[in-house]
Amino acid sequence: MSGATVPADISGHMLDLDEDEDLEVFSKNTSLADGNPMPNSPDSMVNQFRLDEENEEEQQGAINKDIFVTVDNPESHISAIETFITYRVVTRTTCSEFDSSEYEVRRRYQDFLWLKSRLEENYPTLIIHPLPEKFVMKSMVERFNDDFIETRRKALHRFLNRIADHPILSCSHHFKVFLTEEELAPHRKLGPGFLSRMSETMRAMANSVRGLRSKLEEFAVMQAYVDDFSNKMCSVDKVTNRIIKEHREYMDELKQYGPTYFQWAESEELLAEPLKGVGSCVERCSKETEEQIQHLSEVLVPTLHEYVLCADTLKAVMRRRDNIQAEFEAKNEALASRTTDKEMAVATATGGLNDKERESKKLQEEVDDLADRVEQANNALRGDWSRWRTSMRADLKSAFISTAAKNVDYYEKCLAVWESFLLSQRGESMEQRNGADAS
Repeated sequence: MSGATVPADISGHMLDLDEDEDLEVFSKNTSLADGNPMPNSPDSMVNQFRLDEENEEEQQGAINKDIFVTVDNPESHISAIETFITYRVVTRTTCSEFDSSEYEVRRRYQDFLWLKSRLEENYPTLIIHPLPEKFVMKSMVERFNDDFIETRRKALHRFLNRIADHPILSCSHHFKVFLTEEELAPHRKLGPGFLSRMSETMRAMANSVRGLRSKLEEFAVMQAYVDDFSNKMCSVDKVTNRIIKEHREYMDELKQYGPTYFQWAESEELLAEPLKGVGSCVERCSKETEEQIQHLSEVLVPTLHEYVLCADTLKAVMRRRDNIQAEFEAKNEALASRTTDKEMAVATATGGLNDKERESKKLQEEVDDLADRVEQANNALRGDWSRWRTSMRADLKSAFISTAAKNVDYYEKCLAVWESFLLSQRGESMEQRNGADAS
């Protein structure tokens, strides 16, 4: 195809075809004019086969799952103080850690935020799937419409199932509490207090300012990948939304364009049928464009934006890993400046430690603990990084294949609409020619 020359006026070449068979071969679906569904093109069939393969893999993975979570049935709650949405969370499990095989609770968005913060606190270098963003002030009026609620419900459903599929996060006590307890208020009080959170934040800021003395090459490469991935995802997400906006504008133009031909047909008796045919084609293409926009909005855009948020999550995970290492390096330097290992050994052997030596010993214990934390953080991130990239590639591949199949379907349907018009006009021309010959 890439080497073929496209005629400047392709419509002229199409009209010059002498045999009906040729035109039928060129048409992807001449039966569309009769309202029959269009058969898949070979490319679409291949794509469908790939999707079927991926569905089989998902079903095979589901066999190994022991926690199944569903988020559904959103309800609005309106009071004098606040208005919010709650979602039903239904859990079915075969895990022996659970007292029952099925649970049903209602949760609001803040409850999901609580779960995410507790998981990040306990597993700082595991990649936790992002939650949908909070609404912004300009969207306050729209945040209770059906589309917003359904979009959020799907995102919350994915969030919980990502955790349920994770070999470590799924075993979290906080996750179990979230799925099983009717009220979360008592468990919220058990979390870190305000002063503790402030202290942790200040320490993280200090470590961030201090920076790292050295960084393992694998994590430097990982950081570069995350930065590049974030830039690309933001760019693709932005362009995709712009394309959808242009499609909407095109659809609006078609909706205004079609009726013009029907109005024109009323004043042109000899052109009435062709004009009505063109108007009908425009209307049908408008409907196909609307379906195309809906597919992009419901399949491609959520996946792209989800991974824009994932990129932010990855950056936060990398920062937390770096902060742990920076704290270890700072403590290690402080210990080295106080005493040497040899001096500590001599002081211990002589049977007594002064205050300075006790502080050094305590600092040594902190350094040893931080060394273990650094190793655990590195190992956790290494394992989760591979798992995340596999999941990311599968998600994006599925979204791209689905979008490609829908694009092919969209353009084939629009092509068939106009080809059916050409066939109808050619048929009328032949009838008129035969009538003229007979006269």
